[in-house]
Amino acid sequence: MQYSTLGSSNLSVSRVCLGTMTWGTQNDQHDADQQIEYALAQGVNFIDTAELYAVPPTAQTYGATETIIGDWLARNPQRRQEMILATKIAGPGLDYIRNSSPISGKTVIEAVDASLQRLQTDYIDLYQLHWPNRTSPHFAKHHPNMVRFSQVSGAEHSAQMLDILQGLDQCIKAGKIRHFGLSDDTPWGINEYVRLSEIHNLPRPVSIQNEFSLLHAKDWPYLIENCIHQDIAYLPWSPLAAGSLTGKYLHGARPQGSRWSTAQRNGLFRDTELANQAIAAYVHLAEKHKLTPAELALAWCDQVDGVTSTIIGATSMAQLKEDIAAFDKPLSAEVLADIEAVYLQYPMPF
Repeated sequence: MQYSTLGSSNLSVSRVCLGTMTWGTQNDQHDADQQIEYALAQGVNFIDTAELYAVPPTAQTYGATETIIGDWLARNPQRRQEMILATKIAGPGLDYIRNSSPISGKTVIEAVDASLQRLQTDYIDLYQLHWPNRTSPHFAKHHPNMVRFSQVSGAEHSAQMLDILQGLDQCIKAGKIRHFGLSDDTPWGINEYVRLSEIHNLPRPVSIQNEFSLLHAKDWPYLIENCIHQDIAYLPWSPLAAGSLTGKYLHGARPQGSRWSTAQRNGLFRDTELANQAIAAYVHLAEKHKLTPAELALAWCDQVDGVTSTIIGATSMAQLKEDIAAFDKPLSAEVLADIEAVYLQYPMPF
């Protein structure tokens, strides 16, 4: 296993991050225990969760994933030091989470305390803002004019960010969290947090996790260049485009028990004709080079300049083993050239 430094922090994280959002819906405690044990045995020391999980998010499953991780930690307290544990505070929009309230310094403190209780740990290594208070140009809102930035008050959101930083600062000084990061944010969001942290001597963001894959590489090059020069770790989530890059959903297939066989909060916006054409081409390319489609997609993500650690998720041990093994299979120049040829045909298919 290879490791990278998490932005400006002193944390060394594995190039593979174990995502956990299916724990509590598609996976139970036994499955989670197996995944944690296997991942740690392979050198994966980075585990990512959120108060929002499990997914799809519901009032009934809210906090379930953290509770499952907490159950494992309660039975293995001496092993807490083996992992870098990351979780997130949910942004506004869900009435069963703090009445849809925006993130603030006050809600950060409340949410951190609640996560610590569910996780049954004394500290969180990386505490992330799951999405910003302003509308985020993610989740299929990345096309021109889908978000009207000119109608957003930068000054108002900057004031909110300062209040959030002050809440995070209290949590860090209390020893409840070690570092904080962003998620589903933009270059402006990154830079405003950095600017405010410098002016007010407050905690600096060390990371951002955004959706990034062969089907959705919109953060390259502008946001990732920004991350490199601001010393912000870039953490891709959904590197398999919600599992679609494995090819299992081609031609309308919906395998029983798979993520796309259940209702999704934002719909199946990744399921477009162009995306299916791109996936078919990548599946063919993987076969040509004697790789699985998942190995191709994950190994490609890992080699992108600026990527720190890629967040994977699996509902079976077979998937988990395949996904982790992909990071030991560097792609040749020939494979990368073939991938580029397909990518140029389908640069943003959804």
